Amino acid sequence: MELTSDERVELRALINGTEVSAAVGTRARIVLWHAEGRRKKDIAVLAAVSRPTVDLWLGRYADEGAAGLFNQRPGGPREQVPVRIRSRVLALTRISPPAETGLSHWSSREMAAYITRTEGVAVSHHWVANLWREHGLKPHRSGTFKLSKDPRFADKVADIVGLYLDPPGGAVVLSIDEKTQIQALDRTQPLLPIEFDATEQRTHDYVRHGTTNLFAALNVATGEVLGQCRPSRNGAAFLAFLKKAVAPHRGRQVHVVLDNLSTHTTPDVLAWLAANPNVRFHFTPTGSSWMNQIEIWFGIITRQAIRRGTFASVQVLIRSIRDYITGWNANPRPFTWTATANEILAKVQLVQTNVKKLVANNTK
Repeated sequence: MELTSDERVELRALINGTEVSAAVGTRARIVLWHAEGRRKKDIAVLAAVSRPTVDLWLGRYADEGAAGLFNQRPGGPREQVPVRIRSRVLALTRISPPAETGLSHWSSREMAAYITRTEGVAVSHHWVANLWREHGLKPHRSGTFKLSKDPRFADKVADIVGLYLDPPGGAVVLSIDEKTQIQALDRTQPLLPIEFDATEQRTHDYVRHGTTNLFAALNVATGEVLGQCRPSRNGAAFLAFLKKAVAPHRGRQVHVVLDNLSTHTTPDVLAWLAANPNVRFHFTPTGSSWMNQIEIWFGIITRQAIRRGTFASVQVLIRSIRDYITGWNANPRPFTWTATANEILAKVQLVQTNVKKLVANNTK
C-alpha cells in the first residue's frame, strides 16, 4: 500500500491525537506498518490483534481513507439529508477544496464540517463516507484537479510547454524551486503496540532537530540536478542560488521555469536579471506548480530519501540530501514531457465545463 505524505500526516495525527480512542490509533498504526512493507502476520503481533482484524482495517482504509478507521454505528437510523446537500457534497468532492479551507484534499470529516458550516445542515463524516462509497469516489486516493485563476493561464502554458517540447537551439532550460522546512527527525524507536502509554508514545516516536530549505535546479535536457541547502528562504538566498545555477552555462541563453513567489521577484533579483539579459524567467500559472518539472524530482527525493530517513541533526539531513543528489547525477534521468499546450488547455476547458454543470445542478 502506497501512502502520500498527506495521508501519513493524517494517520500520525490519529496516533498522537488526544481526541481519538486508542483503538483508532492502533488501526492507524496498522495502516502505516503495512505501508512500510511489514508482513500482515507481524503487524497482527505488534498490534495484538488477529490477522483477519488486520485485513479488516486495511480494507476499510483502502475504501474510505482515515474515516474508515472509526467505529461504524450498527443499527442506527440513516441520516435524512436533503437532495441538494447530497448534490453539493458530490460536486465539491470532484474539485479541489476552496482556498479558504487550506486543504489539499477532502477527508470525510473535513467535508462534513464544511457542509455543516456553510450550508447550515449538520451531516456526519460517516454519512459523507457512505455517500462516497455509493458513488465510487475516493478523494484521498485520486486527488482533484485545481483550476488556475491566472488571467494569463493559456499564454503561460503555451510558453512553458514550448520550452519543454521545443527549446530554443543552444539554450539551456532550468526548472527551479525550493522545498522548504525539511525536518531532521531522529526516530528513536518503532511505533509501539496499543498497550503502551499513549503519552509516552508521542514523546518517543521521534525527536525533531531543526529544518533546512532545499533549493534545486533541474536541467530539463540532461536531468542533472543542482541542489543547495540553506537555513533561510528569502530573496537573497534565492539570488545566491540562482547565480550558482546559471554559472556553468556562461555565454548561453538560460531559460528558467519557476513560480511567481515574492522571493523570486525582489528588487535585487530584478536588478540582476536586467544586468544578465541572457537569463529569462518563465513563470508557471498561479496554482499550477505541477508544470514545474523540479516538482517531480522533489517528489522522488521525498519518497526515496527523506520521508523514512532518520536524521540525528540538520547536518546529517543535509549530508544525506547531498549524497542523494550525487547518486542521482551519476545516472541522471530527464523527464519526458508529452502533453502539448492544446491538450492541456482542452482538459482544463473540459473540467471547467463539468464544474459549471455541477454548480448549475446544485442551484436548481
